[in-house]
Amino acid sequence: MHFTTTEEAIAAAVPTIDEAQTRCGGTKVVAIDGPSGSGKSDFAAALAHHLPGAAVLHMDDLYPGWDGLRRAVTDLYGQVLVPLARGESAAYRGWDWTHDRYDGWHVIPPAELLLVEGVGAGAKPGAALESVLIWLEAEGTVRFRRGIERDGDPYLLRWQSWAALEEALFADDLTRDRADLIIDTTP
Repeated sequence: MHFTTTEEAIAAAVPTIDEAQTRCGGTKVVAIDGPSGSGKSDFAAALAHHLPGAAVLHMDDLYPGWDGLRRAVTDLYGQVLVPLARGESAAYRGWDWTHDRYDGWHVIPPAELLLVEGVGAGAKPGAALESVLIWLEAEGTVRFRRGIERDGDPYLLRWQSWAALEEALFADDLTRDRADLIIDTTP
């Protein structure tokens, strides 16, 4: 679906989330996935504003560097979703992008609603524990422009290699095909 405004997209997402069954212990997990530059972080922030008490986890905090997409998917499942499904606090190893190393453990206490945003948020094996998968997309040129505006020209080569990693993940996982809601953020 193409929405003219973020408010229209949120108006479609909120009832989808409200009606979804909880699959991760006492936590309803909403995955906001899609390629880089599609607007996942901004959408998650806006959605959290409309869902009082929602916690937000950014996949950027889990990726262990520029080649760590698949590792972060595994860590999301094992370090976050599985403990929450057992009703326990979850903890993940955060990544320090400045120093290119892990920076310690970050605790996620059990919550009624957790929004997980970022590339790989809705990937398998965590899909079975997620209640809703929202896919964001935009035209490639729009996403590229957004990404370079956000990250800067020095990240151009990183952007291109990351795009190849995410394309491979999405092709293997068929993430978009499993989405409960598809939002096109192309202006």
